[in-house]
Amino acid sequence: MAHSTQPGTSDLFENLRLELRRGCLVLAVLVTLRTEQYGYTLRKVLAEHGMEIDEGTLYPLLRRLESQGLLNSQWREEDKRNKRFYRLSPEGKQILKQLLAEWQGINSSLDEILKEPSHGTS
Repeated sequence: MAHSTQPGTSDLFENLRLELRRGCLVLAVLVTLRTEQYGYTLRKVLAEHGMEIDEGTLYPLLRRLESQGLLNSQWREEDKRNKRFYRLSPEGKQILKQLLAEWQGINSSLDEILKEPSHGTS
């Protein structure tokens, strides 16, 4: 994809890209936490699927999702180290179901819009 050389365009793209990615990351984290994970394995699973996230973004996100009641966490010892394991709460499972339905609707709408000749990427 060619980038414009206008001043500020790359900053604008980066801001919009991050905004788009932020919502997708929340959804990816919730989907991944249908199975219990601790932070390192969660990051690894997300990265394996092309959704890299740094620790400085992941842990505040996990704390926020937990404070919103979407996740439960528990400290446990594994391999002689204490690790905090996260999983969806019952409310988190319900919200995820609703978010996935919303995501599928948005995706379907975007697919239709992109198929329109007047809205194509000519």
